[in-house]
Amino acid sequence: MAPEKVPQKAPYVIDEEPGRKAWCSCGLSAKQPYCDGSHAGTGKRPMMVQLDEACKVAWCGCKHSEKAPFCDGSHNKL
Repeated sequence: MAPEKVPQKAPYVIDEEPGRKAWCSCGLSAKQPYCDGSHAGTGKRPMMVQLDEACKVAWCGCKHSEKAPFCDGSHNKL
């Protein structure tokens, strides 16, 4: 199922702290790349990710990555 919206054609590169993250898979969240509940009624759900240590993450911004929630360069094909 394709995302509702492509928020940006580039990854969100963020220095993350350890913890549980909810990556937006629908593209509708106003708090990209994280879920804010805007998926309600779309049939989509956020993808939960557990980060065990601080790290730099390239979150998929186009919502088409085959390695979701991480960027795989799919935005270059859009």
